[in-house]
Amino acid sequence: MKKLGLVGGVGPASTLAYYKSINEGYQARIDDRSESGQNPPMVIDSLNLAVAYDLVSRQDWPAFSALFIASIARLKAAGAEVAAISANTAHIVYDEIVAGAALPLIGIVDETCKRAKALGCRRLMVFGTGFTMESGMYETQCARYNIEAAVPGEADRRAIHGIIFPNLEAGIVLPNDKARMLEIARRCLNEYQADGLILGCTELPLIIKDGDLDTTLLDTTAIHIEAILDAMMEA
Repeated sequence: MKKLGLVGGVGPASTLAYYKSINEGYQARIDDRSESGQNPPMVIDSLNLAVAYDLVSRQDWPAFSALFIASIARLKAAGAEVAAISANTAHIVYDEIVAGAALPLIGIVDETCKRAKALGCRRLMVFGTGFTMESGMYETQCARYNIEAAVPGEADRRAIHGIIFPNLEAGIVLPNDKARMLEIARRCLNEYQADGLILGCTELPLIIKDGDLDTTLLDTTAIHIEAILDAMMEA
């Protein structure tokens, strides 16, 4: 089994979710129950969210990608054989990171688009940080799978970003925030006639749950984790 190098810290709540779910997913996949209690090999490099946020806010893309490339190098030095980043926003510079990464990288955007295609989705609404929603990365990748994708209008993008930062990034879900998020989602899904919603921020599953909306939810965190386990456990 390959040792995973996980770039974490951006943000801390999603890093905890990744660690917990990767361990649980591994246990669920073990055929030999005698192995119960064993954990998959993993090392985490936790970045400073404030530093990453500052770089992306200033659109300093060379420094932003260098931050993750350096993290992956540290993970390789710690024995990792495959890497993943526990954040959507970092994938704005995914191609640049891949070009400089010392390890094979499992990307969240492409894995999500593959799942959407497998589910038969044709029109998707994309929620995420303001940076992610304004980057066009999901729309571009979805188009490669013949799927249309769109993001909310400017006011709704600001509202969604304002819920993610600072509360969701800290793992805090407030009832008013949840109600506002679901109201925006229902309206946007209806206006765009979408048949699915991409939760394009790894903290969004904290606030939008299965059953909250009458649509297909594409939980990028869960999809990414399944792909990570596939890569770790392949022969």
